[in-house]
Amino acid sequence: MTVVELRTTAMAVGGEAVAREASGRVVFVGGAGPDETVLVELTDERKTFARGVVVGVVEPSADRVAPPCPHVEEGCGGCDWQHLAVDAQHRLRLEQVADVLRRTGGIADPEVGAGVALAAERLRTTVRGTADPEGHFAFRRRRSHEPVAVDSCLIAHPLVEDVIARGWFGEATDVTIRVGARTGERMVVVGPSAKGVRVPDGVLVVGTDELSSGHRAWIHEEVAGRTWRVSARSFFQASPEGAEALVAEVATSIERFAPEAERLVDLCSGVGLFAGTVGLGRSVVGVERNASAVADARHNLADTGARFVKVALGRWRPSPADVVVADPAASGLAAEGVAAVLATGAAHCVLVSCDPASLGRDAKLLAAAGYAHVGSSVLDLFGHTGQIEVVSGFRRFG
Repeated sequence: MTVVELRTTAMAVGGEAVAREASGRVVFVGGAGPDETVLVELTDERKTFARGVVVGVVEPSADRVAPPCPHVEEGCGGCDWQHLAVDAQHRLRLEQVADVLRRTGGIADPEVGAGVALAAERLRTTVRGTADPEGHFAFRRRRSHEPVAVDSCLIAHPLVEDVIARGWFGEATDVTIRVGARTGERMVVVGPSAKGVRVPDGVLVVGTDELSSGHRAWIHEEVAGRTWRVSARSFFQASPEGAEALVAEVATSIERFAPEAERLVDLCSGVGLFAGTVGLGRSVVGVERNASAVADARHNLADTGARFVKVALGRWRPSPADVVVADPAASGLAAEGVAAVLATGAAHCVLVSCDPASLGRDAKLLAAAGYAHVGSSVLDLFGHTGQIEVVSGFRRFG
């Protein structure tokens, strides 16, 4: 075991702190904060960089606090920022987004502000983990497949935490617990099979083997005055409060820069969240490659006239639009997504990003396509973690 003493200088995208050895090699340090001296056990050494975890604190950061969840000390990797004060987490997210837009996006002075404030705890309506050798729910250690059994979860909604505490999952390798916080509906998706799984009464259990054979299963959630069906293989935001915060930020961007927009394209439309909120009263086309999500969207918005197309972005034949809302996966829009935005002819694009690194890359691509960055709002949808959600506006002038 190699342990070195290092001074951290900043936080990297992904949640680790950044330090340098005397040789100049960069070390990404899990469990550290900015501007502190720590003892680091190196766990992955490469020629140009290394990774490690904090095993001792020599001089703590002003942002360091005792983790509020006892499972952090046991090695749970579910929350990588519990050692940082909540107000510091908020500040660091803003700093990271601004830095990425400058360095990667090439934006000299990006407009970056805070979005709707959300609680750091008790909101998450979806958690993913595994089972430990005794069949209890477990998260994994950071950058490891090793299970760490937990009987509680600080960030999980109480309806999720109840399943964590009382469920038994046998030999499952994958366990996803999902609830409708406002409907009370609960579902557990277990892989490879749900055989023998025991959960509290009223919780729907389905195996991934059943889903692969064509079985359908879903719950419902209430967001922005509408009830949404969310199937086992469809994506939905981490909480109804988070979904409404995103809708509010997207709506603000459209109202600010494209209030007269009549035609909206919803790229990576999921179960239809933006089509069914900011798209109401407009002509809407949703584009989504996930068959389950498309089925949900068509069900959820059957009364609106919105049209959903099941196709990958690179194969979509663009529809004309005045405004585009895009909510891609962590990899971002990339070149084919930006090409799709441009091909719609839309003067305004609202990009929802769940990874600052991809936001930086997309901002650069959008700039090359003629879209100028006109502001980003950073939301704390994932309290106690380094995960960051950003809503950004891009406007094509002239």
